[in-house]
Amino acid sequence: MKTLNQKNQQIEKPSLEYYLNLQYPVTLYPDPDEGYVAQIKDLPGCLTQGETLEETIANLNEARELWIETAYEAGDDIRLPSSNDNYSGKLLLRLPKSLHRRLAETSEREGVSLNQYIVSLLSAISR
Repeated sequence: MKTLNQKNQQIEKPSLEYYLNLQYPVTLYPDPDEGYVAQIKDLPGCLTQGETLEETIANLNEARELWIETAYEAGDDIRLPSSNDNYSGKLLLRLPKSLHRRLAETSEREGVSLNQYIVSLLSAISR
């Protein structure tokens, strides 16, 4: 399938096989009732569930293929897999002076740097 770019030149769209062979990151969650839920965040709405890990992964592979095939046939954009390369690990954050002071004082009492203390707090709430 060909598409037109801004200068009306034809460019080659990657094949369906290209998209089907991409390796997307998968997120697995235990289902509170039983089994597992899995999703591919790079493909919005691509999620499934299963009673075992094996069943959940098999279901997700089928859902991924159907999602990609449907999007490809409709001419929709298909996102490429994300990676940790998109994240630098740096975050600039503005906060009230009073909060900054409380965090700095607590980190000093704990004997750790302010950065290390904030990372530990964020790690505890992001699980």
